[in-house]
Amino acid sequence: MVEVSVVVPTHNRSSLLTLTLQSVLWQRDVDLEVVVVDDGSTDDTAEAVAGLRDARVRIVRHPTPQGVAAARNRGAAEATAEWITFLDDDDLWGPDKLARQLQAAREAGRSWAYTGAVSVDDDLKVLGGRPPPSPERMVELLPRYDAVPGGGSNVVVHHHTLAKAGRFDSRLRNTEDWEMWIRLAKLGPPAWVCSPLVAKRAHGRNSSLDTREILAGSALIERLHGSKMDRGITYRWLAESCLRTGRRATAVRYFARAAVHGQARNVADDFGVILRRRIRRHLFGDRRPEPVSYRYPEWVAEARAWLDVLTARAAHVSGTDGDKEGQGPS
Repeated sequence: MVEVSVVVPTHNRSSLLTLTLQSVLWQRDVDLEVVVVDDGSTDDTAEAVAGLRDARVRIVRHPTPQGVAAARNRGAAEATAEWITFLDDDDLWGPDKLARQLQAAREAGRSWAYTGAVSVDDDLKVLGGRPPPSPERMVELLPRYDAVPGGGSNVVVHHHTLAKAGRFDSRLRNTEDWEMWIRLAKLGPPAWVCSPLVAKRAHGRNSSLDTREILAGSALIERLHGSKMDRGITYRWLAESCLRTGRRATAVRYFARAAVHGQARNVADDFGVILRRRIRRHLFGDRRPEPVSYRYPEWVAEARAWLDVLTARAAHVSGTDGDKEGQGPS
């Protein structure tokens, strides 16, 4: 009996998808299936999935792109397990992520669970992260902003509860996960695992960089649920997204809006970090790596431990002929 169905929507990201799927197939102490929903890809996604040679993975395809919400809905409809979870095609999981979430949900008698996360760069260097809010606090925060770290790559939900909550709203392009968590919270509080078991890869093709869609989606969520988003937190997050894509003038405008909406102290801290980085570049150029100052070093160290193992195992597999069909690495 399969315990968990893992739904992975993907579109033209075969270069990232392989490691993402390996982090799923290396989950410990859980029986799972993986439903990859190819949302109209034109690259070698199908070949990359087939190259894993693992009978637990199957792929379904949309002939033309329909969006991540529709892809998640298709995967959930194809799922056969008691529990369902979602993973974006560019994110990664720690090896005990699913087993620990299921244990937490069962022990708490709850039908959905979340965990913690870190953000990483292309080389899987940890950029930052912090412990998530407690379940009770999570329920309070969700109407204001997406307090579940790691976006759509975090939550595990019982299939009956997901059926009650309904389908992902296809009108939302990159806030559909947040809106779903709000619906789940209305059905009951979650369980949690307070460990960094999700790694969200930051790169230039993240859908979260589309600031217009985020603001439009937030406005729709406010109308749907009669809630009011925390604009200070949202504007600060948008400013950081703009900085990653070099839109400095737009970032400054969002930082200013965040400060006006109650985030002045955090914005001041952000500018302090930016200033130190610019001074370092001026003094040392590009010859020295930029240090990262972590507010939660133990949290980051815990994530680094499993990311290092994942990187080493992936390198080993890429240098071999792979495993026999239906078997993961030993």
